[in-house]
Amino acid sequence: MGNEKEVCGRVVSAHGRHYTIELTDGTQRTCFPKGKKTDAAVGDNVLVQLEGEEEGVIVKRLERRNLLYRSDDMRTKQFAANVDLLLIVVATTPAFSDDLVGRALVAARAAGIDCLIILNKADIQENLKTARERLKAFSAFDLPVIELSALNADQVNATLLPHLRDKTCLLLGQSGMGKSTLLNTLIPNAKAQTQAHSIALDAGKHTTTSTRLYDLPQGGHLIDSPGFQNFGLYHLSNTEIEAGFAEFAPYTGQCRFYNCSHRHEPGCAILEAVKSGAIPPSRHALYVRLLAENEAQGRY
Repeated sequence: MGNEKEVCGRVVSAHGRHYTIELTDGTQRTCFPKGKKTDAAVGDNVLVQLEGEEEGVIVKRLERRNLLYRSDDMRTKQFAANVDLLLIVVATTPAFSDDLVGRALVAARAAGIDCLIILNKADIQENLKTARERLKAFSAFDLPVIELSALNADQVNATLLPHLRDKTCLLLGQSGMGKSTLLNTLIPNAKAQTQAHSIALDAGKHTTTSTRLYDLPQGGHLIDSPGFQNFGLYHLSNTEIEAGFAEFAPYTGQCRFYNCSHRHEPGCAILEAVKSGAIPPSRHALYVRLLAENEAQGRY
């Protein structure tokens, strides 16, 4: 089989060891990687060798700009590649996890991906003030925060869509934040697409556990990922974790010791900033937890 049957495409969904690839002509095929080393994530651009009318083989993954993933002591979970903007969905109720939001921000900063926080269910006034106060802990990231109700299509289109146009955006959030509602508001036929895709694969059980890329009607792409309740960063080194905290940046290089871990050393500029209130204690506590988790696994 010659190169005339090799074409470029983009990974739009991943299910274990098979992928749905959208080719440059707009058609889609179910493809399998060539060998165990040909890994790919949703958003990756790949070279595909066509097989028959509906399938193909991924022969090469093209260079990617970035990759966002989380990891724990058991495995690494890829979210998506070539992402321009990470959309972190939180809500006024149920209460979101500061820890999970913080971890996602560190992962994104390490990968060089911009972030935007979506505060959903902003119409629930009695919880709005509390949610706003909690989000202030992340102010050092200079993050845009958009308040909306995912059920209000006009509001979503007016406040959120301008940030997404012509970008590849990853929708991320813990379970219960209203992420699926927001997806269906942004892309009205997303549910139908997901169901049709799972039927074609005879893999309906994967519908809520896979990552999938959708075209935004106004231009750009939206990648939906499964809701999560944990977010390990075992793949990051201690140096990368430190760099993931934007609020540390003004104090980098000002500690008494060049190899300061910012946990207990005298003359630590970051500890002094925590003591003075310039760095939220909750953010420094997350930093300490991340280092401890990685060191417990023998990763530094």
